[in-house]
Formats: sequence, structure tokens, C-alpha cells
Amino acid sequence: MLVATGWIAGPQAACASSAVAAPPCARPLYLTFDTGHMGVARLVADTLRAQGVRATFFLAHERTLEGGGSLDDGWAPWWRELAQAGHRLASHTFDHVYWLADRGDGGFTVRASAGPDQGVRQNWTAARYCAEVERSQARIRQMTGQEPLPLFRAPGGKTSPALLQAAQACGYQHVGWSAAGFLGDELPSDRFPNERLLRQALDRIQPGDILVAHLGIWSRQDPWAPAVLAPLLQGLKARGFCFATVDQHPRYGRSHPLP
Repeated sequence: MLVATGWIAGPQAACASSAVAAPPCARPLYLTFDTGHMGVARLVADTLRAQGVRATFFLAHERTLEGGGSLDDGWAPWWRELAQAGHRLASHTFDHVYWLADRGDGGFTVRASAGPDQGVRQNWTAARYCAEVERSQARIRQMTGQEPLPLFRAPGGKTSPALLQAAQACGYQHVGWSAAGFLGDELPSDRFPNERLLRQALDRIQPGDILVAHLGIWSRQDPWAPAVLAPLLQGLKARGFCFATVDQHPRYGRSHPLP
């Protein structure tokens, strides 16, 4: 489960270029999605297309409803189409690896929730963690033919200062989310029905917030997307908000020049 923290990142990466596009309005929001079981992925993409919204996606190779993985060859054309439509992609670690604790030797205790070591506690060096972030980045390049953003999101948003420093040393900034941007799609639907989550988001979201949702949550009985997504986007636009990808965010944008 995600930790509803404020948006958190390591120190600003070095400026690679000043040619960074500005957000499309004075009240920007940054909509992001993490992978999940992918059961609503196509519906999410259809909704974004209909609303004219571009989002940032953080990719891990998670188990899907279809029985494969979210980064397997069956999903590669969908990710390629998404990238070609102007959405931005970045790493969520390949095997959806949770940080659990720092180690005294400079490494980390972690546990993957996907892949061959699912559920196993492991002790990794900082270099091994960086390699895990890069595995997803390499797969994005392979699937889309495009360069992913030099960003990552740790599963659950779980990090430490040492982890952020290690990731930054190998070229990656961490992207969390705003407190109000936690859209609640992984919460139990009996206690957090879609109507409540929609009303809560429309009431609380502020300009500059980074929003987070998923492409399918196993535990939620009443899917959040697309039931909440379309009215949420419509409602936010009616309040004068616009949407930009994370590389246009002032904290992250300078680390990745637009083509």
C-alpha cells in the first residue's frame, strides 16, 4: 500500500538544459500513474485521450489480470503508443521492490512484490538498487524506442535519505506525490467509495500538486478508474487547473530537456 506522504525528492539534479517547456497554465497539476494489475489501463488511456491530458507513468513489471506481466511483450505496443501520444515514462523499479531499511554497510534491506524473489527479504548494495531502477528504464527504451525520464518512484513511496542519495548518485531523482494528490484508488471501496474519493480530491487539490493513481489495484472491489478519473479531470479543469507531465514540474523539469 502506498504511503500518503507529501511529495519528496532528492536534491535538484544538475541542469542539463534550459530548454524546458512551461506548464500550459498558471494552475498546473501533475497526474501520475503507477503500474498495477493493468485491468483498467486501456480505460485510463482512453479517458486521458478524451480529456486531452498527458500524464507521467512509473513502470514496474507487475503481475496482471491476464496472467502475464505489465512490461511483457503483450503490453509493449500499448506502452509504445502511450509514449508516442506524449505521455512520459519512468522507472518504478523492475520487480516492484520495496525499501525496508538502511543497512550499516551503506546498503538497504528490500523486498520485491513481483518477480522471482517476490516476498523475499534481501540485502542489496546501493549499486544493486540502482541497477534495479535501470532495469525498468532499459525495458522502457526497448519497448518505446524513447528515452525515459531520469526519475523513479519507489514502490509505496518508501525511501530514506540514504536511498535518495544513492539514486541521485546514479542519475535518478525520486518523485513522490502531494498529500492531497493521494487519490485513494488503493483504499477499500466499502469505506472509501468512489463518490467520497472524487469529492475529497476536488475539495483538496491545489496548484502544483502531484497526483498519484494506479492502473489497477487487486484489493479494491469497486474500481476507481475510470469511474472517478473522468469526472475528476473534468472537475479540476472547470476549476481552472491544467495538466502537465512531471518533467515540466519546477523541481524535476530541468533534469530532463525536452526534445
